[in-house]
Amino acid sequence: MTTTEAAVQASAPGIAERVRNATAMEHKDTESRSFITQLMSGELSLDHYVTYLAQYAYVYRALESRAAQPGDPDFVNDPALNRAASIESDLVALGAPDWESAHPALPATAAYVARLHQIGADDLPCYVAHHYTRYLGDMSGGQAISKLVARHYGATADQLAFYDFADVPSTVQYKRDYRDQLDALPFNEDQIDAMIAEAKSAFVYNGDIFNALGASA
Repeated sequence: MTTTEAAVQASAPGIAERVRNATAMEHKDTESRSFITQLMSGELSLDHYVTYLAQYAYVYRALESRAAQPGDPDFVNDPALNRAASIESDLVALGAPDWESAHPALPATAAYVARLHQIGADDLPCYVAHHYTRYLGDMSGGQAISKLVARHYGATADQLAFYDFADVPSTVQYKRDYRDQLDALPFNEDQIDAMIAEAKSAFVYNGDIFNALGASA
């Protein structure tokens, strides 16, 4: 490799930046769905938030069911990220210990869960696409959601454990380290393309859940 080629490679966007840029439109479209905007603006109720949270209990249970694989990067199996138990704890604190019977998975949720189970444990690019969109989202926009649900609907700290990364000293630093590890993955162009396509799909799945929640609100 020549010095010029090395300089170009060093200045090229990393995987994290490429995924973020490629999914910007889907991200914006998803977070603008009427259900989530109404929920965050205080136009709905705590019961609507409970319904929302129950749907994501199914999603995170599926996301966290993947068995660790040899060669996984550290962030993929970091227990500090796991949210399923926190969500279930929140639902109990919100008065919905029977959430599975009271709030069965909507068809859109079931489709998302089915996709997560469909991804092979050895398909790291596609799995990381969902891992990236969910957990980094929880550490970013999720923090705003927590504050708004507390402000508008009176949710207490023990009802918002989903957004409390107690084992992460600094979410800002963690996100930075996560992106660095993502950039260091030895993905080839086909794998990066697959990750980008899957990340786009992840936003579509989430948007479909918001639409379904809006239709039943």
